[in-house]
Amino acid sequence: MLKEIQIVLCFFFVFVFAILYELSLQSGCVFSCMPIAKRFLTQEDVMSQSRCIIFVETTDRLEPPPLVSCSVESAARIYQDRPVVFFMKGLNNSTWLDSNSTYAAFSLLSAMKNVFIFPLQMETLFQETPLLPWYHKVNATQEKHWVHISSDASRLALNWKYGGIYMDTDVISIRPIPVANFLAAQASQFSSNGIFGFPHHHWFIWDCMKDFVQNYNGRIWGNQGPLLMTRRLRALCNLTNFHNVEDQSCQNISFLHPQRFYPIPYPAWRQYYEVWDTSLDFNDSYALHLWNFMNKEHKPVVAGSNTLVENLYKTYCPTTYKELIQGTEGSGHMQQNKTE
Repeated sequence: MLKEIQIVLCFFFVFVFAILYELSLQSGCVFSCMPIAKRFLTQEDVMSQSRCIIFVETTDRLEPPPLVSCSVESAARIYQDRPVVFFMKGLNNSTWLDSNSTYAAFSLLSAMKNVFIFPLQMETLFQETPLLPWYHKVNATQEKHWVHISSDASRLALNWKYGGIYMDTDVISIRPIPVANFLAAQASQFSSNGIFGFPHHHWFIWDCMKDFVQNYNGRIWGNQGPLLMTRRLRALCNLTNFHNVEDQSCQNISFLHPQRFYPIPYPAWRQYYEVWDTSLDFNDSYALHLWNFMNKEHKPVVAGSNTLVENLYKTYCPTTYKELIQGTEGSGHMQQNKTE
């Protein structure tokens, strides 16, 4: 009798688990309900709905600096009904880092219900894309800009395979992006590749991967990134200068005004680290790109400084601010900007 009860209970729990799993994959419930442990969800489970916010780390480090943590946290807070997925090259399938990790940023990000961290395995990722022959041929040790080039390739392949929105790890989200197929203008007639969004298997991303290989030149910084996106967009569209804060559209692709993500242009990147000018309201922006590549001085976020970047942290990534800025002295602050 006891054995029969155990068998019935076993089937009951399997049935309940299956029902909860199906519910967890329904849009709008998957991350607000989170009925099953995150560690049991595979990459395919998480990314199956083409709604992910994607971040990529192509160095081998395992401790995200504060700016990376802020980018991921802010996206998780703005897009609470969508998975926020952080791919890290330094991870492997046998590595599991969670809310008990000794890495502070991993701990706080893993504790967020809609943040998932997976290994970035380029050999597997580039399968069935135009990038695989290039990846087999290129000598990474001879590439001056390999961290950036491999990131440029990875973001294209991830978007092609899974769809969603890609963001650089120095982008702070402040409100939802209301369009699906889009590129972000860095300036009139010039596209960035630091933020873009398309559904999976979109023809534009496939064309970008083909262009990546056909026009590959690793010696030119940005040739595989913003210059590539700009080349492909100009081949399709008659781009004109922006007027007021009006987006452009061509071939069912929205080309979003520079104010949407780049209200502070790269020559003025230091404004983020200056005392906040409250006249900057960013009402027309969806996210802010902090131009971390320009920050060769490794300017930090300093608690109590009232800089613009400190106020952004306090508002849009308060857990990162509390644990990695306020809660860390000296070296913790200095590490934050050593990222792409």
